[in-house]
Amino acid sequence: MKSARDELAASDPRIAALIEQIDHGQIEGRLRARTTDRFEALARIVVGQQVSTAAARTVWGRVCEAFDGSPSAKQLTSDEAEAKLRGAGLSGRKASYIRGIAEAVEAGELRPDELDGATDDEVIETLVALRGLGRWSAEMFLLFDLGRPDVFSGGDLGLRHGIRIAYGMEGPPTPEEAVAIAERWSPHRSLASLYLWEAVGIGLPVAIPE
Repeated sequence: MKSARDELAASDPRIAALIEQIDHGQIEGRLRARTTDRFEALARIVVGQQVSTAAARTVWGRVCEAFDGSPSAKQLTSDEAEAKLRGAGLSGRKASYIRGIAEAVEAGELRPDELDGATDDEVIETLVALRGLGRWSAEMFLLFDLGRPDVFSGGDLGLRHGIRIAYGMEGPPTPEEAVAIAERWSPHRSLASLYLWEAVGIGLPVAIPE
């Protein structure tokens, strides 16, 4: 990871200055937190949509309690599954999304474990075809669960705020501007994303513009 971090820092002095202010152990901790269960990962991404990380973790814990462990696709297609998901704190919409993904797995239309061998574009194409999984969800799956090294989500507001901090902007860039800025960090855009999120999370001050 150190070599990737050094290459990333060398690609952009602004991101290098950001990296110097962040505990590298926190970044490594984010990477170690990934699950190897691809179906569980997709379900957890739905749980985490538009809520804080802490709230998502709490709700997922309740889901696991309701099903006596991380639920399988088969369990989530049972008659009582939606009621259990709602009881754990999920909205009806999110519960239906998770059930729909489980049904796709049970029907053989989605094989989560085979996504490891697909390209980034193929993974995105497969996942956005499922109800409840948009491009952002697919990009989070690529980054956190498949461990792909060069993923950047221009639609993620947290990343755009991170760029604002790094570059001393008055406001966050547009998604298109963020993607253009991130091009210089390739092939380490995933690592750059982790540092940007951490910068926002610990409340780093906005850099002084050059």
